[in-house]
Amino acid sequence: MSDRRNLFNKVWDLHTVRTLESGQTQLFIGLHLIHEVTSPQAFAILRDRNLKVMYPERTLATVDHIVPTDNQLRPFADTQAEEMMSAIEKNCREFGVRLFNISDDRQGIVHIVGPEQGLTQPGMTIVCGDSHTSTHGAFGSIAIGIGTSQVADVLATQTMALGKPKVRQIVVNGQLKRGVYAKDVILHIIRKLGVQGGVGYAYEYAGEVFSRMTMEERMTVCNMSIEGGARCGYINPDQTTVDYVRGKPFAPQGADFDRAAAWWLSLASGPDAQFDDVVTFDAAEIEPTVTWGINPAQSVGISEQLPAVGSFAPEDQKGIREAFDFMELKESQPIKGIKIDVAFIGSCTNGRISDLREAASIVKGRKVAAGVKALVVPGSQQVRKQAMAEGLDQIFEEAGFEWREAGCSMCLAMNPDKLKGREVCASSSNRNFKGRQGSPTGRTLLMSPAMVVAAAVAGRVSDVRELA
Repeated sequence: MSDRRNLFNKVWDLHTVRTLESGQTQLFIGLHLIHEVTSPQAFAILRDRNLKVMYPERTLATVDHIVPTDNQLRPFADTQAEEMMSAIEKNCREFGVRLFNISDDRQGIVHIVGPEQGLTQPGMTIVCGDSHTSTHGAFGSIAIGIGTSQVADVLATQTMALGKPKVRQIVVNGQLKRGVYAKDVILHIIRKLGVQGGVGYAYEYAGEVFSRMTMEERMTVCNMSIEGGARCGYINPDQTTVDYVRGKPFAPQGADFDRAAAWWLSLASGPDAQFDDVVTFDAAEIEPTVTWGINPAQSVGISEQLPAVGSFAPEDQKGIREAFDFMELKESQPIKGIKIDVAFIGSCTNGRISDLREAASIVKGRKVAAGVKALVVPGSQQVRKQAMAEGLDQIFEEAGFEWREAGCSMCLAMNPDKLKGREVCASSSNRNFKGRQGSPTGRTLLMSPAMVVAAAVAGRVSDVRELA
């Protein structure tokens, strides 16, 4: 008899320790990723209770959020950032946790480092005190962002209590148009389903479009599952997954890898797998997409005009007016042509080598428009090293972009990379909330790295397809 469980339920069942009286599941966690912002309080809880890290070999720490991307000399100019750095160094040393510090060439954004080091593998449960942990679901794992108290739970017990979400399959079939990237696909999905549409669900991304995607493209999609309200998102492992993990430093080797790969592939949702809900999209309907508002669902295709307030449900109209007022935009205004001040390429969404290659291929031989501050921030030291080996840094610098060290940078601006005043930023990151990029009044337009390049060159939101 065929197994009608989807991958999510298979992996959940494999990691279930017991069902608690609350109805929640005590789930064993295979990999725990930590960083400098959400871990200090968790380690303090362990000290207060005289507890140890139960399985330190299952925990990896890196530094990313507060790390400067221009001058990384210690001590950092920001005293709070320096305190966080000192704390994670002390905590990892004291509790025996491996740390990828800035002196380690494996350092980078936590959700880029895990996959590139082969720590992220199919069939795992993965948690991190960071909402974009959903990135790791690209490998066919259950990857969930958690809070500080839960970080302490996992450090102390390697388990945590979780309510089991339902599973929605999101199917995208057909052929993507030229100039449409993984970022456009996930922005389109969020636009159609809403930022609350995934509440109570895990998302399984399926269909021809995701099957054709590279692992880095799949990571971009899964990364923003949380922006759609989902607890996590994943894509079934296939040969693309296996080929990516093969040979990575922390991956199984030799015959062990072959055995692991066979098991990984067996976890994929079968043709008879059951889901709580199924939603389908046509790839041909997706075009380069740009957000115009103050949440990631407020977006339009590059050829479209901004929506009318009256086109939204009555209960949503107040929030739509708030977005228009904050962004200083108007109903029926074309998205194309909005002036920008800053262009940012980077983040755990779009700071990988393929993102930088694509952006460099478009900007080569062109110049950033006068008055636009443009920067490229690799997602890890490994990405930066590879990009420089390929000469991408020179292409960006010749075009007028600043080339930076690895880190989260302007995605959330817990570091010196911040918007100033009412600046408008074309950003390849994941969130466009008020104040997200460091200025309470700064404005963010989310788009693909390719579209960021187009905006940087024109000085305003543009269609990247017109640069080809």
